[in-house]
Amino acid sequence: MPLLVKQPSTRLHTLVIKHALASSCFGFEDRGVKILAANRGLFNNRAACGTRYRVTCTSGTNLGVPKPCTGNSVDVTVVDLCPGCVGNQVDLSQEAFAVIANPDAGRINIEYNR
Repeated sequence: MPLLVKQPSTRLHTLVIKHALASSCFGFEDRGVKILAANRGLFNNRAACGTRYRVTCTSGTNLGVPKPCTGNSVDVTVVDLCPGCVGNQVDLSQEAFAVIANPDAGRINIEYNR
């Protein structure tokens, strides 16, 4: 199922690096650094909390980095809602994004499965 992924947001990045903000799913509990904030549909009023997905970059979306994908996949855990994401977007932590794509890409297309 392809999704457009936004580059990690400052809020999500802060959650991962500084653990200063509580996640919607787990409060201040550390869930690692390879995490995902889901769009409202995927989040499903917290039903997706703790769900693990394997995410793979399939292509870039802009001319800035024409071939951003690394060829790797990353396993992530849903820990939060991405209120700014539309139905075909999720936010990945910086650490997760860097495993599957060049962080300079900004946005990428992905496939994911449980």
